[in-house]
Amino acid sequence: MLSITEKYIRNNFLNASKKERTELTLPQNFETIDWDAIDFLGWCDPRISRRAYAFVPVGDDVKGILFQQQPPNSQPQLCDWCRDVRLPNDVVFSSAKRSGPSGRKGNTVAVYVCKSFQCSFNVRNDPPQPYDGFDMETARAERIAALQERIRRFAQQL
Repeated sequence: MLSITEKYIRNNFLNASKKERTELTLPQNFETIDWDAIDFLGWCDPRISRRAYAFVPVGDDVKGILFQQQPPNSQPQLCDWCRDVRLPNDVVFSSAKRSGPSGRKGNTVAVYVCKSFQCSFNVRNDPPQPYDGFDMETARAERIAALQERIRRFAQQL
């Protein structure tokens, strides 16, 4: 992923008002992020309950999405982005208002996603080995590519 700055974050959301961009708290480890190890930057705001953010590739650029997250459901859900079947973390229902006039009318797009956006980490873990001779590196590369495609398709809906 492209490296981004605090100024860039505060000015490049698809669906956040100026007030929402001003209120956001950066991720705790922002200065030490390994940008080459992630497909997108996502975090929960520690000061504003149920608010989360993700910066995702959109074409040749990176844009922010503001989410409202629901508490974890008692029934385990599969993350729509990483689709990790091992459920190593909570998956929550997250909605994002659409950009432009549609969003101002209250229209949203929703997704079940890892609560703390661990998707990049999940797809880079060794996938379950279904049989002897299974090519782990190819499977990992396919999981990363699939994550990137699902994120891209989600961002297009906004």
